[in-house]
This record gives sequence, C-alpha cells and structure tokens, in this order.
Amino acid sequence: MGIKAWKTCIRRPPQAATFRLSVQNPYTRELQTTQITGYPPPTRQPTAEPKQRPVPDPAASTMDCDRILEASAKHPIVAGHDYQYGTAGFRMDSELLTGVSFRVGLLAGLRSRQLNGRAIGVMITASHNPPADNGVKILDPMGDMLDKEWEDYATQLVNCPTDQELLDTYLDLARRLEIDVNASGRVIFGRDTRPSGHRLAAALAAALDANATEYTDYKIVTTPQLHYITRCINTEGTPEAYGDPTLVGYYKKLGGAFVRALKERKIQSKLSVDCANGVGGPKLAELLKYIPKGINGFNVQLVNDDVIRPELLNRECGADWVKTRQQPPLTHKPPPHVRCCSLDGDADRLIYHWLDPIYGFFLLDGDRIATLFALFMDDMLRSAGLEGKLEMGVVQTAYANGASTTYLKRRLRVPIVITPTGVKYLHRAASQFDVGIYFEANGHGTIVFSHEALAAFHNTEPQSPAQKYALEVLSAVGDMINQTVGDAFSDMLMVEVALAHSDWTLKEWATIYDDLPNRLLQIQVGNKDIFCTTDAERRLSHPPGAQNEIDDTVGKYNLGRSFARPSGTENVCRVYAEAATRSEADELATKVAHIVQQFGS
Repeated sequence: MGIKAWKTCIRRPPQAATFRLSVQNPYTRELQTTQITGYPPPTRQPTAEPKQRPVPDPAASTMDCDRILEASAKHPIVAGHDYQYGTAGFRMDSELLTGVSFRVGLLAGLRSRQLNGRAIGVMITASHNPPADNGVKILDPMGDMLDKEWEDYATQLVNCPTDQELLDTYLDLARRLEIDVNASGRVIFGRDTRPSGHRLAAALAAALDANATEYTDYKIVTTPQLHYITRCINTEGTPEAYGDPTLVGYYKKLGGAFVRALKERKIQSKLSVDCANGVGGPKLAELLKYIPKGINGFNVQLVNDDVIRPELLNRECGADWVKTRQQPPLTHKPPPHVRCCSLDGDADRLIYHWLDPIYGFFLLDGDRIATLFALFMDDMLRSAGLEGKLEMGVVQTAYANGASTTYLKRRLRVPIVITPTGVKYLHRAASQFDVGIYFEANGHGTIVFSHEALAAFHNTEPQSPAQKYALEVLSAVGDMINQTVGDAFSDMLMVEVALAHSDWTLKEWATIYDDLPNRLLQIQVGNKDIFCTTDAERRLSHPPGAQNEIDDTVGKYNLGRSFARPSGTENVCRVYAEAATRSEADELATKVAHIVQQFGS
C-alpha cells in the first residue's frame, strides 16, 4: 500500500511532536518502530468537504525505515556546505560526495517508482574537472536530463542535516507526490576512471539496497554510453526501441552505421585522438574493434590514453584544455598537418584542431561542428527529396561566435534558436525540429531527429539512384548519432562522414567563414544575484540601467556584441565580447566588465 500525502486542510497540533512509525521488515516479517519528529497523524475534524481522503495508516507500509537510517549513518553528509543540483548534477571535491551519492541513490529509486519502475540512470563523473573532483547526476528514462522539479527535490534531500531529517524528508516527498515506496524501482549507474568513483558507486548502491531498489552497476563507462543504455532499457520491446541495452550493442550500432554512412567515400588522412587520459581512451579502443581497420582510409591513433595514472586526467590535454588555452595538448604535441581531435574526461565533448606550419594553431570548436553538420544534412535532405518536407534548425547559446550564426542564416537560411546556457535548454529546443542540430562552443552537442524524419529516411521510395544514395546515408546517420546527449564518439564519426562526403580537409572546413575575435572575462562582484538576464541570457534586466550602458558601449564598435551573465555556481559575472578586430574585442570586453563592476560593487 502506498504512502499518500496527508491533506493540508486537516488541522494540525500547534507544535511538532515525536511519534512512532511502525513498519514491517520485509525480510524478517518482524514489526519494527522508528521515531519521527514532526506532526503525528492528525485526528480528522468534522467537515462538509466530501472529497477529503481518509488519513492512511503509516503502519500499513512495509518499508524498512531502520534500514535507511542505518545505511545513512554509514554515509554521512559533510556539514557546512550548501549542495546545489545544477546542470552537471552535484559536482565538487570528491571528499564531499560520499553522503551526496548515497542520498542521490535514494532519490533515484524514488524517481523510478514515480515512473512505474522505469529505469533511472546515475552517472558518476566530473567530466573536464581535475582528478580530485567528482560528480553525481541523474538521468531520466529517455537518457535525458533530470526533470527540473526533481532537481529541486535532489537539492532538498541532499541538504538534510541529519539522518532522521533525511528519512522524514524522503517520506514526506513520497506522500506529497503519492509515490508507493513499496513498489518496484530500477536504477542503473556507471562511473568514469577517477579513483573516487568506486567509493561513490558503493555509497549509491548502499542507498539502493536500503530502499530495496533493483540496480545494475555498469562500472566504467563514458557518460554518453550510460545515457544510451538508459534509453535502450526503457524503450526495449516498443515501437521506439533505441537499440541493444549493452556496451556491445552501442559499439555495433555506431560502428555499423558509420560504415553504412561512409559509403565508398575516402577519408583523407590519419586522425590523432587526444583522449584526455580519461575513460574515452579504453572505450574508443573498444569501439574501433567494430569498425573494419583502415576502411576507406579511416586510421585512428589514440594519444593521451593513460588511465593507469589517474593524476594525468585532463592535465594539459583534452577538449577543455585545447578550447580554453587555444593550443594543442602539451603532453602530446602533434606534428604539423596531422588531423587531430580532443575528447574531454568523460567523452561527451569534441574539439577538432591542427597545426599549420605557416599560420599556426587552428581550432574547430562546437560552432564549427554545428555548421559542418548543418551543411551536410542540408545537402543530404535536398538530394533525398525531403527539402521542404522536414524542418531543420540549429540551436546555439549566446556564446556562439556571431560569424557562425551569420553564416548559417545567410548560407543555409535555416532557423536559428538561441537558448540559455545549459544542455537541457539546447536539447529541448532542438527537439522542436525534425532535424535539430545543437552545439555549445565547448564541443558538446548532437543532432535530434523527429519520428517523422526517421520514418522518412527509411520509408521514402527513391525515384533515382542519387535519391536512393542520400536516403541510405540519412538512415545510417540516424543510427550513428547518439540522440540522447552529446557524444564525442558519435560526433567524431559524423565529422569524418561529413568531411569525406564533402572531400574537405580540416583547412577547407575552417575557411568557410572567419570567426570574429572574441574575449571572455570573469568578474568578481559583491552579489551576483542582483544580475538578472533576459532574451536567452543576452541582456540584463537588472540592475536597472546596466544594459543601457552596455548597449551604448557596444554601439561604438564595428561588429560589436557583448553580454554579461551571472555564474550559476560562483559569485562572479562572465562577460563575453566580440568585434571586428582583436584589439576592439579586448577593449569592448574590458569596458563592459567595468560597467558590471560598477553596478555590482
């Protein structure tokens, strides 16, 4: 019998009290009691309201509360910290996360029960952060990000100061959401290569044991692999089946689709892949076993793939290092002309780059990848006779280089949507198109296809060999792309397919437009919360007058654009500026930063 929420209209005693909750141990069948501080089951008052529900008898529950209390005591929360569930879940120094991981396990089990036992994913990773950090984030059944309301529940549960308050909050949440705590639940989880991952996974498993949730530990996986498996499990046996819910199924799907999408097109030269000394190294090596060696010139060399020495993770290498430092990895500097790409620590970001002996370092970031994908998909949709039948759009954030946005509008004339920063916003916006392409400049992104688009790729009757060819390529791309989340592996394969079909070198790709010079600054302020944004974080609504001064300043620069936004985690504001020349971009950024400091002091 589920625990239902007590009606708020029932009169409560004026003060909280301590009362006993009797429950039956499902393992020993013995009746156990635990004390809960709060309001006891109230006495029903006379009322004319016929719709009031009778107060449920807490003793009817068979959930083992003592089991949760005992397990929680072994995985205490570190006091004195304000834990907030953000875009990356809970991410911080790994020494603070044992109790957090335990409480996330409780919440994940509850979320599964709310969704009638569908599998919920939990990934333990800190992506591009240093090795000492880690994180815990929850995945919803389709491999997407956790529902926003449940982010708030996670924050509330993790910040409970005592084991008893944790149990009370857990039970109260179940009551309010009318979740049967004795129903079956299922959680799957995995981790990256950080040393702390095993400890955090053990804490997570302890919570799932405590609230009797079925679980599967996939051990070391990339973040996109866990997203993929989560969706596969929850769609298995349905018309929306996404694939075999195993790592082998993942490798076979991507590898086979890559071969089909490539057709007879040739890849121009070797690709050196910087794996950030993270989980991407061993997992990409596994994927390559499912792609015929040397097919159509596809030759991959893995570098920075040392997972034996965890202190090397993301050190002077990886997608974040390359993007922020605007230079190749220091740990394995490639020779000139070699095609290179970099993954991040959990293999959900991808950046391409190479060294030109004359012009120096060239970077191809998420904006460039989105543009390449849009050009390729536009060409294939036209050849397949689907132009005008399916709508394609590109989703960016305010950090996207203005030159990429202008190019997409003028060259392809596709709809461009700007969203606030955060993958969940981009993914949601991309899902509104039949072919939705989204990327952040940092290299995180993917393509989302509607059911209508996938059906058109598979079911359209070709009227010519060229149309048949394009439809077959599109069908393969639909399988190769990981639609659940940005995936460095599937994105890398997609880049190789697009370049091969265009017969482009990296230099030819890089010269389709020139990036506007830009500058990103981080400004310390007295209180970041006084800064509020609007228009997808491109304008300040508060403090009053700040945006007017920014507008006046921007108007003085050729091709000038600038915005300020508060950080979600630190007491700082970030200022982005771009202009026609490097000196103008630097000067504009400095002046806008000064405006922010004035209003934030």
